[in-house]
Amino acid sequence: MKALIIYDSVYGNTEQIARAIANGFIPYKDIVLLRVCEVKPELLKELNILIAGSPTQRFRLTSPMNDMLGSIPLNGLKGVKAAAFDTRLSLSHIESSIERFAVKNGGYAAKGIANKLKKSGGELVMPPEGFFVKGMEGPLLEGELERAADWAKQILGILEKRDES
Repeated sequence: MKALIIYDSVYGNTEQIARAIANGFIPYKDIVLLRVCEVKPELLKELNILIAGSPTQRFRLTSPMNDMLGSIPLNGLKGVKAAAFDTRLSLSHIESSIERFAVKNGGYAAKGIANKLKKSGGELVMPPEGFFVKGMEGPLLEGELERAADWAKQILGILEKRDES
């Protein structure tokens, strides 16, 4: 299995989640973890799974992640399984009701990532996932790194079942 995990991170929280996801893939040897600025188009070839993540900023993914995913040609991920994640504020940690309403209705980065992966031909194996931070700069809420590793193991389980069929 060839897996690529791509992330962008502003305060380090999304990078921690990406590393926890990579650790969840440990039984497999061909795993590459890269910051989005390190991704070269040739790395997107012959993948089995592509996982992409970004912090949520202003209800969307970061510009570098948006640009990289937008550069993937139509059907450039055909046959590639995909998953999307983000880091985000928990609604319970947003004090202003106006901001809470805006976040609840504005969306999160993972949904935008998932849409771009699908637009490029990727097949989502899991719904987009969000991992929570306490404040704009973090830290991650307790248990989120373990949840990220478990999420990766769920993805592996889905991939293994599909390989058996």
